[in-house]
Amino acid sequence: MLWLLRLLLLLLLLPPPGSPEPPGLAPVFPGAPPQAPDLLYADGLRAYSAGAWAPAVALLREALRSWAELGRARRDCGASCAAEPGAALPFVLLGATSPDLGPGPAQGSWERLLLRAALRRAECLTQCAARRLGPGGAARLRVGSALRDAFRRREPYNYLQGAYYKLKKLDLAAAAAHTFFVANPTHLQMREDMAKYRRMSGVQPQSFRDLETPPHWAAYDTGLELLRRQEAGLALPRLEEALQGSLAQMESCRAGCEGPEEQQGAGEEEEGAGSQGGLYEAIAGHWIRVLQCRQRCVGETATRPGRSFPVPDFLPSQLRWLHETYAQVGNLSQAVENVLSVLLFYPEDEAAKSALNKYQAQIGEPRPGLGPREDIQHFFLRSLGEKRQLYYAMEHLGINFTDPDPWTPAALIPETLREKLREDQEKRPWDHEPPQPKPLTYWKDVLLLEGVTLTQDARQLNGSERAVLDGLLTPAECGVLLQLAKDAAGAGARSGYRGRRSPHTPHERFEGLTVLKAVQLARAGTIGSQGAKLLLEVSERVRTVTQAYFSPERPLHLSFTHLVCRSAIEGEQEQRMDLSHPVHADNCVLDPDTGECWREPPAYTYRDYSGLLYLNDDFQGGDLFFTEPNALTVTAQVRPRCGRLVAFSSGGENPHGVWAVTRGRRCALALWHTWAPEHREQEWTEAKELLRESEEEEESEEEEEEEMPSRDPSPEPPSHRLHRVQDKTGKPARIREEL
Repeated sequence: MLWLLRLLLLLLLLPPPGSPEPPGLAPVFPGAPPQAPDLLYADGLRAYSAGAWAPAVALLREALRSWAELGRARRDCGASCAAEPGAALPFVLLGATSPDLGPGPAQGSWERLLLRAALRRAECLTQCAARRLGPGGAARLRVGSALRDAFRRREPYNYLQGAYYKLKKLDLAAAAAHTFFVANPTHLQMREDMAKYRRMSGVQPQSFRDLETPPHWAAYDTGLELLRRQEAGLALPRLEEALQGSLAQMESCRAGCEGPEEQQGAGEEEEGAGSQGGLYEAIAGHWIRVLQCRQRCVGETATRPGRSFPVPDFLPSQLRWLHETYAQVGNLSQAVENVLSVLLFYPEDEAAKSALNKYQAQIGEPRPGLGPREDIQHFFLRSLGEKRQLYYAMEHLGINFTDPDPWTPAALIPETLREKLREDQEKRPWDHEPPQPKPLTYWKDVLLLEGVTLTQDARQLNGSERAVLDGLLTPAECGVLLQLAKDAAGAGARSGYRGRRSPHTPHERFEGLTVLKAVQLARAGTIGSQGAKLLLEVSERVRTVTQAYFSPERPLHLSFTHLVCRSAIEGEQEQRMDLSHPVHADNCVLDPDTGECWREPPAYTYRDYSGLLYLNDDFQGGDLFFTEPNALTVTAQVRPRCGRLVAFSSGGENPHGVWAVTRGRRCALALWHTWAPEHREQEWTEAKELLRESEEEEESEEEEEEEMPSRDPSPEPPSHRLHRVQDKTGKPARIREEL
């Protein structure tokens, strides 16, 4: 009954039919105290399920507004109460000498000061919450972890876009869809929905806007774009806005670290913090969790919406842009302040020291008072103090702490912890090593296979680290691998994905076979061993050529090998608008709207080079194509054919997709390579060993047959024999174990 009353109230407040919708997602109740977000969200979902689209929009929007207001109130109250003199922590707890108590307060006096400050802070927070949130304050509006996760994933926008679409408000539907997609870039259904919105005549490009992007990101991106256009004067205020916005966002995050919900979540994640009983242990545990949360605010502020990892060294990098831009516009005093701020973080930075010397020489006479920025100096010293306490707790109390900053001075870290931290940092350096372009002057030296030719290089393919090579397979070898895929599919073997339909489109069937599955089937007698053996040999052939072409100084390892066939489903090919495989990059999550590629899960971040070795061309569609980072502008296209290898680096520099297969069956051997030896394909090694054991058993059986005549004169079944592959001329095909 309560939710029906709330629904009726919201219906009365909705604009009349035909009235213009406010821009974006304007508040339904501007200035009103927030209501319980969890109840509003639940009521909104009920209305959505019932097909009551207008009430669903009103309820979901009010849930979003109340959630945002609840967070703002908590952060504002935390910040204002921390600034009250009576609520300040005693100097002795901050590592300083109290001006009132002299060099050393009497024993136990700090406890009295701490208790008085804590009680005053609690009183202030309670009164502030009551003023901002109404009677009961924050306690009345506490929400569970499930709802917090739903709002952080922006799930209300998923429902909002559906409701707006039903109401024929396409501009707002596109904005809500884009807002949800930014935080969920791997959501395939939303990707398809956005593609449909882009094709609709009533939707403008500016409709695709993020309704929740923090202001500092918009200013940061605009400032860098203006710098790329060499408009330093226009870029400067936007870069300053980005820095101030970043600091403000960090302060808001830090103020929220004292909230009950955040502490509950942090307590579940952090081990060893406050797990012992007792007054002082409990106080220390709670304080450690607050400090851990505050340190995480650096990463949260530096993480774009939808990403899992922050921009490295976010604040120092902004200061570098600022000092260079101030120098370009001739404001050398500000340039000095910003470069000195960089040197706070990195005192031995040669580029910063060189810039400082240049600026000081241009200024001429010394100017007293020039130093690092006050806001940055405050942030730096406060962060150092918190890190010192956390490292102490890490060493003596056994708590976990992951330092978000690479600039932390080594002297701050206890000696006993330095070696362990150094090992952790050096575990996987290749994940942060983007592929570097290499000269291809000596391509003739890597033509290790007779008959292999370079058909197109990176320049001809309009990109970087791309190549098309022909002649890696003979027609007979293509036939053997095609028969292998057919026999395995006929035996019901499908590896890699479940089901008959493709994981990328409902209009094609997908069949996949790994090397280990092929050898296992061959050993069981389900398929011939000839194709399984050739599959292993060809995958090594491709790996060797790829390494020789792209990475001659650094060994590549096979990471995954997959024989895949895509078949058009008859009767489902008319007016197809989808792709056989959507545009993507292999080791990062591509964001077509920003043109960036995030090297983070669920992408296979350890993949460094990719290869597609085609087996046939007797089908319609199915061409591979490369695009610009926007996933729309095609830069190159390759038609499959037997023995043709398309090889390329796996990062965001090579977005690629596959046009729809509209008739026939397209088969290829897909291979990925890695520089990291621990990510090499274990199944390939197992398959090689299994094949070797099988050959040894066959040799042993042949020796026994020679010693003792067989009583059964019937010949061995043809499917179990190992034939030498022949091409059309009758000549034996090339059998190469290594290249």
